Formats: sequence, structure tokens, C-alpha cells
Amino acid sequence: MTVYNNPIVLQRADPWVLKVDGEYWFTASDPEYDKIAIRHASTINDLQKAPETVVWRKHESGVCSKYIWAPELHRVNGAWYIYFAGAEHEFEPNGMPTHRMFVLENTDADPTTDNWVEKGQIVTPMDSFSLDATTEVIDGVQYLVWAQKDYDIPGNSNLYIAPMANPWTLAADPVMLTKPEYDWECIDFLVNEGPAFLFHDDKIFITYSASGTGVPYAVGLLTADRGSDLMDPKSWTKSPVPVFKTCAENGQYGPGHNSFTKSEDDSEDLMIYHARNYTEIKGDPLFDPNRHARVGVVRWNEDGTPDFGVPEPDNLWTPVTTDVLPPDGGPKAGTPAVGLAAEA
Repeated sequence: MTVYNNPIVLQRADPWVLKVDGEYWFTASDPEYDKIAIRHASTINDLQKAPETVVWRKHESGVCSKYIWAPELHRVNGAWYIYFAGAEHEFEPNGMPTHRMFVLENTDADPTTDNWVEKGQIVTPMDSFSLDATTEVIDGVQYLVWAQKDYDIPGNSNLYIAPMANPWTLAADPVMLTKPEYDWECIDFLVNEGPAFLFHDDKIFITYSASGTGVPYAVGLLTADRGSDLMDPKSWTKSPVPVFKTCAENGQYGPGHNSFTKSEDDSEDLMIYHARNYTEIKGDPLFDPNRHARVGVVRWNEDGTPDFGVPEPDNLWTPVTTDVLPPDGGPKAGTPAVGLAAEA
């Protein structure tokens, strides 16, 4: 059984790991929110030291010129796709961010080449704040699931699903899967976001994250039967309680915005997520860089439902709030070890 390092990658929030032909490909939100980078390694534990390749940078002005968030790398029909959210300016007149969802395509065998092509915005019936697009091909149909604001529903974002005509175009109107409604989904912000698919036996699961991105941030779960009509909200059941949340005993706060991958021998499902190891944040939490990417093993209950356990404690050095990572990502001379960093 592999013993995993935690964190697996420092200062990378909204982590996405895709395993292709035994190689782990990693991307995430960059702390500067100005670029999309990819790194890869043959093991999860080697991702921290793997070099990053910047494959796309934000526009100088206009669309996608601010706050590049939550890129995901996917492989569809032999091509690579990156789904991400980008903003044009700070806020709309109603106070909502201006993010919309966009797609990049690369038909090379290696996604770190510079042949990424902008396929444009994913157009949805509601022209509103939207982000965190994820995709899966299920029984021959490609589906998109994402977070979006509906101005007739209180809160920042709900989750929607739609089939796709191609990797950047919806094929039908979306339907809403979930909105913030339980108390644990409505702390600081009313948010459902960061969806990710997980499959086991005859079940399809979607995890998502809810509430503000500090300590209250937690993971929820939707469940559907394989072969059911995924476009029918009645096919999905929603857990009334979070399935993964802050664990103060382990020094892990606000875990969420996860993805899933397989262990090296494909015997275990792995949950890749971000969390902080302290609660005192100076200034705007958006610009605190220390949501690190982490890993946990998914266990399976007898009824076929996932058991995500609790966030594991860190066993590697992590930066304190004022630290900037050195070029090689390793500790700086005189920097506190993780135990001290967690108390800083």
C-alpha cells in the first residue's frame, strides 16, 4: 500500500489530477490567477518536485483577463481539453463576479506543448456568473456539470448538468441538480460549486463543495444509478450532511474542490482536494496562497457508498502565511517545519 505525502503540491488550490497511461497529470488554480500550468509525474508523491509548464496565460484585457480559476484537464476523443473560468472585470453592477466558462483544445499527444487553441466560451441559457466546469463521457454521451448563478434563486451558485454536442458546446438546455439549502451549505456564502464525478459499481456520484472557502468549506454528495436518466433531477439523491469537512484534530481546515483519480496499481480510488492548515487569514482569503493540494484514499461502505474519512494531517513542510515558495518548491533555510507553520 502506497504511503502518500501530504500536501502533494504546495500552494495549488482547486487541484485536478488526471491519470492517463500510468502518468499523473496535474493542474490547479495558480496563486496569481493569471495562468494555467501543467505538471506530470509517474507517482502522486513526485508531483511536488515535477516541473511546471505554463500552457496558457490570461488575456491582457477584456474577456479572460482576470482571475483565472480552477482549470481541469480532460481527454476526450483523443484530444486534450482544459476547462476553466475567467473574468473580464471585477464585478457586475449587481455585485456578482464576471466569470464565465471557457475551453482550450490541444490535439497533440503531449498536453504540455504550446499548441493549445482557444475554443471560446461555453454558452449557457443564463448569461450569469459561471465556473467550475467538469465533464465525463457516460454511456457514449458527454456531460458537463458546472456551477452558475440563477438570479431567481438566493445565493451565489447552484449545480447544473447538460449533454454536450462537442467539448465546448451544450447540446440541450441544462437542468439544476442542487442548490444551497442545508445549513452547512449556507455559511458565509450560499454556494454549491466544484463538482467532480466518481464511479463505483452501478452508481454515479458527484461531489461538490459548499459554503465560504474558509473553515466552513465542506464537500457534499449526489448519487444516481448507472443507466438512469441523468438529466432528470429525480434520478439524483442528495446527502443531507457533508461527507468531508474540517478536521481540527488533524489541523486541516476547509477541505474541498476535489477531483478523483486512481492509485498507481488502480486498486484504490483517490480523492485530491485542497485545504489550509491554519485558520487565521490576513486580508482577503482569495489572496492567501496556502490552500495546498492533498490526497486521501476513498473507502467503500458495504452499501456501495463512498467513505471519504477525514482530511489527513500534514507530514511534510508547508509554508507559513508570509512565505513564497522557492523555485524548487522545497523548504527555505530557517523556515519553520509544518508543526510550527500550523500554529503561525
